[in-house]
This record gives sequence, structure tokens and C-alpha cells, in this order.
Amino acid sequence: MSETADRYRRRADAFERTVVGVRPDQWANPSPCEKWTARDVVRHIVEMHAAMLHPLGRSLGPAPSMDEDPVAAFRAARADVEAILDDPALANRTSDTPTGPVTAEQHIDQVLSEDLPLHGWDLARATGQDDTIDPEDVERAWAGMRALPAELMEKFRTPGAFGPDVEVFGSEVKVAQDASSQDKLLAFIGRDPHWRP
Repeated sequence: MSETADRYRRRADAFERTVVGVRPDQWANPSPCEKWTARDVVRHIVEMHAAMLHPLGRSLGPAPSMDEDPVAAFRAARADVEAILDDPALANRTSDTPTGPVTAEQHIDQVLSEDLPLHGWDLARATGQDDTIDPEDVERAWAGMRALPAELMEKFRTPGAFGPDVEVFGSEVKVAQDASSQDKLLAFIGRDPHWRP
């Protein structure tokens, strides 16, 4: 198993634990993502799994809908992505993406896998669960964000730049100089680290 597959599985495990921890009465809770409920956060993650399959001519397999069973929907979607990561021929297939040609494995690592800890925080904060992001993921994401060229960062902050209704990052939120690395990362991507439902 590759380092990329290991990283994805570790992050998907953490996200799944948070999904499982949502009580039935919490799915309509507001989240730190404006206009999204807790259910919408998981729906977005499931849709991002589908987006990783599209360049390979694949789609998500049969599964309960997000409205029926969010836990089962996520588990089915992650199984579809893990099947790609476990197949060297598929994992190494190059496709065109919004940021250029990359292998399926790279695409999953750079987009989907990076999304899991951040949206895991959104879901945890929306539902009153432990919202601590693995420090290794915080440092990796923070280093990656600071290395982005200014013009690409601006594109990420521009609503619709990657498609209709797609907003990657919000405007940076101000935090104290001595804020934790996690809070600085969240603020950089447009989250208020002190947000509560």
C-alpha cells in the first residue's frame, strides 16, 4: 500500500468516526460552511469522492442516499476510492484536472484527502464532537497553503472559479499571532476557529 493510500485511509477513518458520532437530531445543524448543514458537509465529501472517479470514467457504486443513511453513503464512497488506490493501473492513470494533468492517486491526495480533515472539523464543530485535527495533517496542509502561488490562492478564494457554485476558500479570518497552528490554518482558508452553532 502506498503512502498516499495510507494517508487517505487514516483521514477517512477519522472522518468516518465523526460521521458515525452525529446524532439523528443533529443532521440539520448549521455548520461553519455558510449555507451548509451537517448533512451537507458529508454530502459534499461524498460528491468529492465521485469527482475523483469521473476522470477515470467511473462513478459511485450503488449505495443508500445521503438523506437515507449518511454513514452508509460515506462508507460506500470511500470503498470506491480505495478500490482506485489499491489498483496500481488505475492509481497511476493520468487525467486532466482543473490544476493540470495528474495521476488518479495524486488527484485523490491533493484534493479529496486534503479535504477530509478540514471538513471533519466542520462536521465536528457543527455537532459538538472533538474537532482536533491531527497535528501532522495541520502542518502538512499549512505548509502546502503557504507554498501556493498568490494567483492560485486568489483563484481558490474566487467563488465560481472552478465551476458554478464552487467556492474553495473564503476570505482569510484574522486570528491572534499566538493562535494555534490549527486555528491559523482554519483562519487562512476562511473559517472562524471560534465558530459555534
